[in-house]
Amino acid sequence: INDLLDYGRFREAAKGKRRVLILGAGLIGCEFANDLLQGGYEVELVAPDAQVMPTLLPPAAATAVRRGLESLGARFHFGVVAERLERTASGLQARLSDGQCLECDLVVSAVGLRPRTELAEAAGLETGRGIVVDRFLRTSAEHVYALGDCAEVGGLNLLYVMPLMSGVRALSRTLSGTAVSVSYGPMPVTVKTPVCPLVVSPPAAGSEGSWAIEGDGNDVTALFRSADGRLLGYALTGTAVQRRLALNKELPPLLAELPQALALTPST
Repeated sequence: INDLLDYGRFREAAKGKRRVLILGAGLIGCEFANDLLQGGYEVELVAPDAQVMPTLLPPAAATAVRRGLESLGARFHFGVVAERLERTASGLQARLSDGQCLECDLVVSAVGLRPRTELAEAAGLETGRGIVVDRFLRTSAEHVYALGDCAEVGGLNLLYVMPLMSGVRALSRTLSGTAVSVSYGPMPVTVKTPVCPLVVSPPAAGSEGSWAIEGDGNDVTALFRSADGRLLGYALTGTAVQRRLALNKELPPLLAELPQALALTPST
C-alpha cells in the first residue's frame, strides 16, 4: 500500500473477506491494523523486528502501541518473515520462516515506502534516496523542481505531510518571483492508531543521546536528550500526547533557515 489507488484496490479486494495478514509492523502496518480491527476484520501482523515501528519508537512506546492493538484482537509474529504464500481451498496460507503456517483471506504488504525516482533517473536528474534538490527545491536540471515524498532536501527524504506543506509554501513564493528557501521546523508525526494515540518526533539520524522513559501502561512519555540535556526527540503514547505542543518548543529545527544573504541569491 503506497498511495490512494493502492488503497482503493485493497478495499475492493477486501469485500467479503474476514482474515487479513499484514506484512510489516511499521507505521502503515499499525495504522492499517487499527482500521481493520475496528472494521471487524481478524488481523495478524508479521515483522522481522522485535517490536512495532522499530525505526521510530523506543521499546517502551512500542510496547504501549502493541498492547493497544492486541486489545482489539491483533496477533503479532515478530522476528520472522513470510517465505511462501499459497492458495488453498479456503483462501490463502502463508508459511513463515520459523515454520508456522497462517491461514488468511487477504495479504497486505506494508514493508516501507520508497520514492519513485525511475522517471527522474531516466531523465538524467541527480537522485539519492529521493530526487536531489537544493534548498530552493531545484533539481539538477534547470527549471525543474521537486517536493514532497519524492524530494531529498538537504539529505532529508521525509515521507510526511508537514514537509510537503513547507515545500509548497516556499516554492510558491519562489515561482512567483521571491526566492524563498525551504526550512523544516520540528516535524512530529501523528500516527493514526486511536486505540493507543501516538505522536513521535524521532531524533535525527546519528544523534547522540539516550532515551528517558516516564509513565507506564499505554501512557508513556519517552524523551531523547543529548548528554548536555537538550531535547532531540520524543515519543508520546496515550494521554501523554497532550504534552506534544510544549515539547515541540524545545526541539531544534530539522532544517534551519538559510542566512538571509544566501536566501536572496539561490544557487545550486
